[in-house]
Amino acid sequence: MKVLGILPIKKHVIQFFIGFLFIVVLSVLWIYIETLVKSVIWEQKPIDYRLIYKALMYHLKSALTEDLVFRGAILYILINRLGAKWAIFISASFFGVYHVFSYGITGGAIIPILYVITVTGFAGYVWACVFEKTKSIALGLGLHLGINLVRVCFYPSQPYGELLVKEISKVNFSEWNELYFVLIKGLFPSVVTLIFLKLLLKSYFKFFKNN
Repeated sequence: MKVLGILPIKKHVIQFFIGFLFIVVLSVLWIYIETLVKSVIWEQKPIDYRLIYKALMYHLKSALTEDLVFRGAILYILINRLGAKWAIFISASFFGVYHVFSYGITGGAIIPILYVITVTGFAGYVWACVFEKTKSIALGLGLHLGINLVRVCFYPSQPYGELLVKEISKVNFSEWNELYFVLIKGLFPSVVTLIFLKLLLKSYFKFFKNN
């Protein structure tokens, strides 16, 4: 538990909430951009606090499990044996491929599969970099949980989705423009997060890194 940086000490708690709050704000910002660009019309749904609580517990367990597997013990061992560069690449690659199976699209078209591997794999890369720099899964866990919760509040998802609003209508782009837009949508949070974290870790490295 100590080597994974999961103990609920003050530093880890602060790291978790910094990651959580940052990605929530960033995700909501993207939804606002998408609403403007695609003229999305949303319909507010009645708030079901019980359902929101269930979704929170589900995604907390899911994010924690995935982080312990892909950015926990395995990544820690790989870093010690192969070095950070290869360890992070392997962790991110497996994380991307894992989502092809978890989303149940193994028998689907190649473009959606490549999209899922690219988007989730790059997110896994960012979160693995966070673990390597901070020696803790706390910050990455906050990012992981935050982005998942925002998505299920606005978009369809299983087993929980569209918890707060439902999309009624939007402008449809041409096939290729839609592909580009969806790719930007998928990579935007991870790219901005990577830039933010590089600046954050550079400025406050002594605080975020465990001794």
